[in-house]
Amino acid sequence: MSNQRTTKAESALTPKTGSEALLRDTLKRCSPETLEAALKYRSSGDVSLLPVIVLGIVERFLDPDVISKLRSGDDSVRFMEDLGLDSLTMIEAIMMVEESLGVSIKNEELLNLRSIGDLKVFIQEKITGFKSGESDDFYTIEQVAAVMPQQEPFLFLEQANLSEREAKGRYSISGNEAFLEGHFKGNPVFPASIMLEALGQLAVFSLLKNPPSEIGGSIDMSEVYFTGVDGVRCHRVCKPGDSLDLNIKLKRVRAPLAVFSGQITVNGEKAVVAEEITLAFKPVEVESASNGNGSHSAVSEGSNGSTRSNNGAH
Repeated sequence: MSNQRTTKAESALTPKTGSEALLRDTLKRCSPETLEAALKYRSSGDVSLLPVIVLGIVERFLDPDVISKLRSGDDSVRFMEDLGLDSLTMIEAIMMVEESLGVSIKNEELLNLRSIGDLKVFIQEKITGFKSGESDDFYTIEQVAAVMPQQEPFLFLEQANLSEREAKGRYSISGNEAFLEGHFKGNPVFPASIMLEALGQLAVFSLLKNPPSEIGGSIDMSEVYFTGVDGVRCHRVCKPGDSLDLNIKLKRVRAPLAVFSGQITVNGEKAVVAEEITLAFKPVEVESASNGNGSHSAVSEGSNGSTRSNNGAH
């Protein structure tokens, strides 16, 4: 680690001074454990105390019937959907975090904070000055929708993190998806074919926002197609309330084809694995690039007739 980086860390880890009386007043409606952790952090700069402080502040704004969800320790718990926090309440909580930890947080930074895990990582990075994945780029649902050719109600990607050869994303099954009314009657089950579509969409987003160096340029957003999927295994049923954590990795690419591997987990439990997802694309600078055989779009029919699944997932 360079001297410059070390100095940055040491500086960031020194809490800003402030009145103990003011801190006690700020956190007077939080748990005693939260106040104790905040006082220790003020005196020691121990960043291991940050989760206790931040989660204690969030708990102060929750209804009693959802506090157990916060205390479960599950980083995938979402502020709005699971804890019922609206945007104004979130701002109140963040203001209290600012006062307690001596940090400044911009409103636009809050757009990326959708879950407990998001907030814990953000505060850690804000205090220390280091990012857990400095090469990653995070995209909100608004940023994803601005790029993708697929739109509601057939967009199954709520957020994405992109790195050089890998991408992660998430889609939460709300239960309001129209197709769940008939899949199945009285027993809504999220189709495996749509889960494959979600993986395909993450791969499409990765190609559009972060084209591999082998391509040597950008990709036409209207010319990306799903040509096949191999080695599919479905390991669990996914239903409303589940959050699908998506992961794709680029295996190989040569215009006009890119091959990815993909996996979906739910709360760390494996749900779907696809050994290969193949997309055809058209580089912007190559006017005559072919998409192969005119196969189905990853948006419109990403996991129907054109897929080659080992188990006929549907």
